[in-house]
Amino acid sequence: MKKSTVFRALPLVALCASNLSFAAETNANSYKFSGTLDLGVFRDFDGSNNVGPISRSNVAVSGERDLGNGNKANFKLSVRLDPSTGEPNDPGDTKKPFFHGEATVGLKNDKLGSIKLGRALDVMGNNNWAYDPFYYYDSIASTAWHLWSWNYTTDRTSNTSKATGKPAAEYGRLNNGIFYDSPDLNGFKLHVSGSFEKSPKVEGSGTGSNLGAAVTYNKGPISLMLGNSKNTSGDKDTFLGGKYTIGKLELMGAIDRTSYSGTSVSTNTAKTGGVSYGMGKYRFMASVGQVDDSQSTKMLGVGAQYFIDNQTNVYVSAGHKSFKTLDATKAIGVGINYSF
Repeated sequence: MKKSTVFRALPLVALCASNLSFAAETNANSYKFSGTLDLGVFRDFDGSNNVGPISRSNVAVSGERDLGNGNKANFKLSVRLDPSTGEPNDPGDTKKPFFHGEATVGLKNDKLGSIKLGRALDVMGNNNWAYDPFYYYDSIASTAWHLWSWNYTTDRTSNTSKATGKPAAEYGRLNNGIFYDSPDLNGFKLHVSGSFEKSPKVEGSGTGSNLGAAVTYNKGPISLMLGNSKNTSGDKDTFLGGKYTIGKLELMGAIDRTSYSGTSVSTNTAKTGGVSYGMGKYRFMASVGQVDDSQSTKMLGVGAQYFIDNQTNVYVSAGHKSFKTLDATKAIGVGINYSF
């Protein structure tokens, strides 16, 4: 009988839990209700006019319990939603789990790091956002949103098409996953994610395991990341990112190389660069990028935010795409984002 993901993770869980103190007087619970709601009015790249989310929205509940001796237990449940309709999950054709954003439970040790089980972003999506001035979150202006992971999905078949009922791809998140983050070692951290349960036997499903690893460095003005991930179908994603901060100015760049494993292997490389600058209650962002697809797709994105307070900002975003033989496309929108 095949071992489940949980049993495969037991050795590391046991290691984290080996010196727990269960004295009642050391136990402390904390809970947090948080989220982000984003809505805007925008003209999309296809020429359509819309009222809806420009960035993603979510509502989450999380909790942490102090177990003593530097150990903590934690959980998180996050629902993605479309505030323009009140529907859970993202707009579009794909049917996703109710707790699409995250559903995890885990342990954290001050010396050993943290491990969690369930559904969450893999090592790429959980770390590479730092190398995009739009945090990999703006569907109009983020070159990362449009050009990274060109040939890569975390799982080709873990979602379902609403229209056809057939399997659909998942971008960024793993089901039945194990996620590990090491302690900080003089600025360096190791991140590992994987899912070792076999994919359901459906059209297009893979037969291997999902495994990814990344090393990040964050110290002083320098931030670096090198990561690699492989899904159950053999598709690969390799990422290199860097950022340098001078006061309120951030300069960043990234190279993302992806390959799709089919009857033949298709490989593409995306290169992006970005800048952001904070000035009082304003923040200005710009990014450029290119991917070496058949159209040599190029993109420019610009945006600005005005922070009403530390939880609320209004913003404008604009994007422009150009192609080798197709007509250029553009999008623009204004929106409001509230975090709590």
